[in-house]
Amino acid sequence: YHRNSIQQLELPQRKAALIVPAFETLHYRLTFPKSKAELLSMLDMGSLYTFRYHVWPKGHAPTDYAKWRTATMPYRVAWQPDFEPYVVVRRDCPKYDQRFVGFGWNKVSHIMELDAQEYELLVLPNAFMIHMPHAPSFDISKFRLSAGYRGCLQTLREEFHQDLSRRYGAAALKYLTAERSL
Repeated sequence: YHRNSIQQLELPQRKAALIVPAFETLHYRLTFPKSKAELLSMLDMGSLYTFRYHVWPKGHAPTDYAKWRTATMPYRVAWQPDFEPYVVVRRDCPKYDQRFVGFGWNKVSHIMELDAQEYELLVLPNAFMIHMPHAPSFDISKFRLSAGYRGCLQTLREEFHQDLSRRYGAAALKYLTAERSL
């Protein structure tokens, strides 16, 4: 499906990030759905949820899961603050910013960079992934417990915004404005 989507959407000639909608389960064992219809049934029965809807809805809300339920064609979504979807992109797309290792802002900064470079954000209507439960990572524990860790991440975010402003000028102001309104 991904290969066909890449060809149909002419991804090799187009600046686009193909969004793979993310779901999650709280069960350690799950029979992976074989189709979108099966996934929707599991979602309706409560054995699956949209990814992190209960702890970080901003991260995936722009995917527009209500639209995805009935979509048959890829659809475009707009960047929003803290958007961190899973994407399929060309190999020559901007790389993840190496400042953001461990927990926090790796996917957010990547999507901001893609948006700044005017990549289309296209949701694939028949793709999905499911996050399985696992023990919290060492890095998220550090983030939650250490004011120093959170302070360092904030400093890195500010540096990243400055770098975007230098590279993209006035077009990058929307990222800083969005950050300050949070």
